[in-house]
Amino acid sequence: MAKAARLVFVPVPGAGHLKPTLEMAKRLSSRFSITILVMQPPLDAWSPTMKSIITSAASTAIQFVELPRVNLSFDDGEDGPSIFFRFIEAQKPVVEDAIATLPSSLPIAAIIIDFFCTGIIDVAAELGIPPYIYFTASAATLGLMLYLPTIDLTYPLEMENLASKGEMIKIPSLSSPLPPLAMPDPVLNKKCDGYKWFLHHARRFQEVKGIVINTFTELEPNAIRAISEGRCVPDHPTPAIYPVGPVLSVGEQEEGHECITWLDGQPQGSVVFLCFGSMGFFNREQVVEIAVGLERSQHRFLWCLRSPPEVKYQPPRDADLGAMLPEGFLERAKGRGMVWPRWAPQAEILGHKAVGGFVSHCGWNSCLESLWAGVPMLGWPLYAEQKFNAFEITREVGVATEIRVGDGGTVGAEEVERGVRCLMGEEVEGRKARERAREVKQLGRRALEEGGSSRLALEALVKEFIKEIELVPN
Repeated sequence: MAKAARLVFVPVPGAGHLKPTLEMAKRLSSRFSITILVMQPPLDAWSPTMKSIITSAASTAIQFVELPRVNLSFDDGEDGPSIFFRFIEAQKPVVEDAIATLPSSLPIAAIIIDFFCTGIIDVAAELGIPPYIYFTASAATLGLMLYLPTIDLTYPLEMENLASKGEMIKIPSLSSPLPPLAMPDPVLNKKCDGYKWFLHHARRFQEVKGIVINTFTELEPNAIRAISEGRCVPDHPTPAIYPVGPVLSVGEQEEGHECITWLDGQPQGSVVFLCFGSMGFFNREQVVEIAVGLERSQHRFLWCLRSPPEVKYQPPRDADLGAMLPEGFLERAKGRGMVWPRWAPQAEILGHKAVGGFVSHCGWNSCLESLWAGVPMLGWPLYAEQKFNAFEITREVGVATEIRVGDGGTVGAEEVERGVRCLMGEEVEGRKARERAREVKQLGRRALEEGGSSRLALEALVKEFIKEIELVPN
């Protein structure tokens, strides 16, 4: 089929953003020529992860253009979000140069940017190309971002002060009031540069032609309705939204992986899987508490364990199990539990019949993978917007139970044991989460079928892209 136009994607260099961007690009590749501009990570330690994701798409027709490295200086006193956002903003000239050098044989219908790349809106305006956002988080989180300028005015106090007063935050994209400390990390401290950047991005969302969301209407009906009705941007027209999810990399199986082989020998629905994302890790004190809690729970488990990075902002390392785990733990757990010290094929593991529950950091991609498999979650958020996600999937969607974090941020062995027993046992809370997860699994599949909500949203998006080309003068 001849491609009438090109789409240019600009993701941020993180696994949780680049992977869903690639999968979204695949869905559009039958209709458009696709170019993905790949930023060089600010730290070399992340480069192998990015290259492995790109290599996985080698058999597709998608074109990857690696952008020149942009050097950025920072000091240890600067907060992480600020460093990250400055790095993304510094990409504008190299992105403009890369787009300007693409072959002119195909018109560019749209620039589709990650939601942290709003500076590229300026590039799109300079080149006369319509900008769209690909929002790799939930619709509820998008509603929060759109509403953030209003929150900034409505709640002048710090979130910690609001929490101490017992106040809650009302957000149109949530049906329940939100505890202030469940806000995304950069929103918790108004004095930090990260908060100012977050607010800056939120305001710029209003400038794009449309926002593509990795969710589906049946999963987040309240959030989709609130955004569509304009309640999240009370003083400005809301861009069109396109909930096209779940956008996942599923069905790609790794033959003979040791984790899968081990699961093959376990009873159906008997294993709780613990995994905390590409950036998730714990210190030894917390690892010992988890190990003791798992042992006491008497449930079968598969635990993907990583060691802390040697240098700040670098990825976690493969775990030294002998140094991290309590003495004799692996011997006592033999046959009932497995600890895996490296990357694991999470989506394939969640789809295995032996897995009955998922202890997760609640990154949005992980939430969607778990729901695609019909597996309920025990939410253990660590950073970014994960506390917000945990609140949503527990209180709004009903597919998860919560873990209680103690003073100092540590979860004790007793709480790990309680959480796992609740998720995997016969308590009412765990049973309801399992039933709801099975229901949402079916809803997600129907959304992607012919005539399903996400399929219709994708078709509407394609029509908009084609309309953009038709408006370009000859």
